[in-house]
Amino acid sequence: MERLPVIYVRGYAGGTAGINSQVDDPFYGFNEGATHVRVGGDGDPMFYQFEGPLLRLMSDENYRLLVRGDQHLYLEDADDGSVRPHSLWVYRFYDQAATTFAAPPREEGLIHRFLTGLHQRVTSEGFDIESAAAGLYDLVMLVRAKTGASKVYLVAHSMGGLVCRCMMQKVCAGEGRAPAKDIVARLFTYGTPHGGIDFEISALDWAQEAFGPAGSDIFAPEKMYGYLTPGRRFGDLPGPGTHWDPQALDPEVFSPADVFCLIGTNPQDYGAARLVVGPKSDGLVRIERAYVRGAHRSYVHRSHSGSYGEVNSEEGYQNLRRFLFGRWGVAVTLNGLPAYPSNMAELPEADQWPVWQADMRLTIRGLPIVLSEQLAAHWCPVQINDELARHVDSADTPVPLATTFLLDAAHEAELARERGDQPSPPRHGGRLRYVMTLRVFKLVERGRGFRFTEHLEQVPDWEDSLIVDVGPNEAGDGLTAWAAWNSEVSGCNDTCDPITEGLPPERRHPTVFERHGATHLARVDLPTIAHGLPIMGEAAHLTIVVTDRLAATAEAAPTA
Repeated sequence: MERLPVIYVRGYAGGTAGINSQVDDPFYGFNEGATHVRVGGDGDPMFYQFEGPLLRLMSDENYRLLVRGDQHLYLEDADDGSVRPHSLWVYRFYDQAATTFAAPPREEGLIHRFLTGLHQRVTSEGFDIESAAAGLYDLVMLVRAKTGASKVYLVAHSMGGLVCRCMMQKVCAGEGRAPAKDIVARLFTYGTPHGGIDFEISALDWAQEAFGPAGSDIFAPEKMYGYLTPGRRFGDLPGPGTHWDPQALDPEVFSPADVFCLIGTNPQDYGAARLVVGPKSDGLVRIERAYVRGAHRSYVHRSHSGSYGEVNSEEGYQNLRRFLFGRWGVAVTLNGLPAYPSNMAELPEADQWPVWQADMRLTIRGLPIVLSEQLAAHWCPVQINDELARHVDSADTPVPLATTFLLDAAHEAELARERGDQPSPPRHGGRLRYVMTLRVFKLVERGRGFRFTEHLEQVPDWEDSLIVDVGPNEAGDGLTAWAAWNSEVSGCNDTCDPITEGLPPERRHPTVFERHGATHLARVDLPTIAHGLPIMGEAAHLTIVVTDRLAATAEAAPTA
């Protein structure tokens, strides 16, 4: 995949005191790594060294971080097209609101210093989200001119994602501006409140919207309308009867398929905000508000920031790198489920469905982390009933389970040659191993509560792991995959290579993909025992959809 310039956009810093703290960091926090990893949801921390997303991209993708005193001045002084495209840039939009670059203050009395410090903690004078978005547009255009790149990648944490969206949805719509889809290739967000921030205590929501201490009113969902809508001003609200969804992104403006949202699910490692936001969050942003509708998602048991934060996590980086540079996009869905009754609420209690949920974990051979996990214990299981209820007219509604991206072996070899290294022989014949673990539960819900008479907590009605080995085909224009359920593999799965070697001889063939242009589809049947669940039935199966992003880009390119 093309290595375009990466521009990092940091999140909310709070009042002026917090802004001053951030501007003293040359990279606004994106250079921070970690030395802790959790072994479980509440396990003891163990040492694990992750150098941070900036340094890792430099070592993995041969990117360069060009500073030389001032990144912006460095760009301005460079000739057009003279800067290497695969470079890293940090958008320092908070500098103008900081006071640390001002002349030293005159001798102040104790009371004056106290009042000044208090003022700086509750106000953020000099910061405005629309001005920050306009400045980001200018930086994107400058980076494009100096590197010769057609587009850039935007990587943002928290509020930084809203700055990006303000630029893409509003600033780019201005007269004489380039459309977002012409200058941005992909947007990756860590813990961005795409649907705003709300609290479990409604009075706090009101205070945030009414007073906005330190500029926090930009997170009030209704107020987002003003800076995400062309022709509107901050403070404008949707008109009466107007259906406006802050999490919606018009595909004509920018495709949600080019957006990836990393969603944190661990509030315990965050600060005091977790006490008023609630458990179904990363400590600040609620899970259901942390994504753009239609975008790719990954759920990681990390908090909004801090020692166990999303940005300085291996989980975040591995998702970031694959989204930016992975050639193959992979989506797994559960298909063939029974039709959801459209009149569920009207049915007698005996005929109403139980609640069906699934836990999902996605892992990759060789990585020390889980790439994505939706668990009931983390407040975000796959809600099968809800997915089916959205499309009650279909008995074959796919339930989304997992999305990921695969790196290309040819890309890795090219990077090695750039570094002057001899490309290493591919292990396992160039095959990567992905494992998706599913646990399906039934909960009986009546009225306002669950019925636990026959319930067995944490005992799934069905559990298994789909192991898939994926590698390039002989022609080099597609993939070959071998898939097997762990329950059917004889012996240790790490000794079966490919995984189908653990199956009877007649079942060791590769998985067959149907090819439709840049898209490849394959069906994977569930183990026989899974069909015994009423929610599965005889027709239930998994569908794996693989998209060749290089081929898709070529197909979409205009012809002369």
